[in-house]
Amino acid sequence: MAAVDIIYSITLALMSVVTILFLYNVLSGWTSMNKRFPPGPRPLPLIGNLHMLNLRKPYLTYLELSKIYGPVFSVQVGMRKSVILVGYESIKDALVNFADEFAERAYMPIFEKIDKGKGVIFSHGENWKVMRRFAIMTLRDFGMGKKTIEDKIIEESGFLNQRIEAFNGQPFDNIMILNASVANIIVGILLGRRMDFEDKTFQRLLFLLTENVLLLGTSGVAIYNMYPIFGIFPGSHKEFFRNVEELYAFLKKTFVEHMTHLDREDQRSFIDAFLVRQKEEADNPESYFDNHNLTTLVRNLFAAGMETTATTIRWGLLMMIKYPKIQEKVQEEISQTIGLAQPNYSHHGQMPYTNAVIHEIQRCGDILPMTVAHETTKDVNFRGYFLPKGTPVIPIITSVLNDKTQYPYPDKFNPNNFLDSEGNFVKTDAFMPFGAGRRVCVGETLAKMELFIFFTSLLQKFTFHLPPGTSDVNLNSLGGFTNAPPPQMICAVPRY
Repeated sequence: MAAVDIIYSITLALMSVVTILFLYNVLSGWTSMNKRFPPGPRPLPLIGNLHMLNLRKPYLTYLELSKIYGPVFSVQVGMRKSVILVGYESIKDALVNFADEFAERAYMPIFEKIDKGKGVIFSHGENWKVMRRFAIMTLRDFGMGKKTIEDKIIEESGFLNQRIEAFNGQPFDNIMILNASVANIIVGILLGRRMDFEDKTFQRLLFLLTENVLLLGTSGVAIYNMYPIFGIFPGSHKEFFRNVEELYAFLKKTFVEHMTHLDREDQRSFIDAFLVRQKEEADNPESYFDNHNLTTLVRNLFAAGMETTATTIRWGLLMMIKYPKIQEKVQEEISQTIGLAQPNYSHHGQMPYTNAVIHEIQRCGDILPMTVAHETTKDVNFRGYFLPKGTPVIPIITSVLNDKTQYPYPDKFNPNNFLDSEGNFVKTDAFMPFGAGRRVCVGETLAKMELFIFFTSLLQKFTFHLPPGTSDVNLNSLGGFTNAPPPQMICAVPRY
């Protein structure tokens, strides 16, 4: 075939695709309007509203659009229309009052390719229900919310303090040591043993998990999720897939080792519990306890159990440096309440100021400013709009954590957002860093215990400040899948 014929054929094919996509945009918009679909900016052919988005921090674009279209509106990114929810009232209404109707997970191509609907975070339907029940039950069996896991957190916080003390007040980067300390809690549950900080395999796993969180926030992955056909080209999505394959290789090797020593009467880990259940259901052709669910579930728990908690503690240390008087007040309460005794989770009820500071760190740290997209499980009439079954729905959690109707000081770091006039801790329903509804984080109880013990233990032992010559703390988040602070050197001076 002549070169001109090839070019003509390609051009004709592209024109056909453009025409089809344009008609799809027009027809989907027409259908949506006739079904009372939420309003939103007019999409362009092919790209929808992509041209309007801040790809690093899309929630900032959504917050601006909500000023025009209200707390429930729609955008089209790529080929799908999504509904955006902004503000406490609309998000609570959807995730709590309509919990079942908004319980499905939206289709996300990058995770569909590697997870295939398995695991717990990005899974669907009955698989999600079975894996979530199993995960919650097994995490509780291995101590989540109990003294057994509290003792492990206390032990790990001791190792962390030793690592920090070894710097002798000199500047250090706390990213990897915090990741390792927090990760070791979930590693202990998943594998039945802790891993040493110096273990090269452990360091590699932490690197892969940390890098993948960053990759998920890149424009390359965002484009892949909108147009999976572009996956044939080089990009950050391919690096993400390579990292997952390396993680899976480690997990599969670990599973084989656990199978070799598996004892139904002496289950030492989460993996053991899964493998025992797998054997029990070996004759059930509809069982969900297959190897792919195991690898995906363990990866989900490993990543979620490390990333958000470790990042929150990083935010906390930077905020204590930024606001030294608040750091001093936390330390005063620690000294008055427990002195030099080992902090434990029961102390949080006796320490309202420290508890309020931790909550304010979570609120201002805003680790997940927008949750992973939900999807409607059926046709829903919601707040005067019609949302067909299968509609992607994105709750903007940052709008809840900064809702002016819910917090007295939403625009500044102020522990009084969680204290009454007499200094008592005050709970608020608008505190949703772990999400809400059916898809709320399965490890919420564990994370709360970790945050209190790690943070209180660190402030009991050290005073944190910037290295000499550093002018100010950078509290501008990097953006991406999670809101993480930029890498910064800090100093920790022993208090005793």
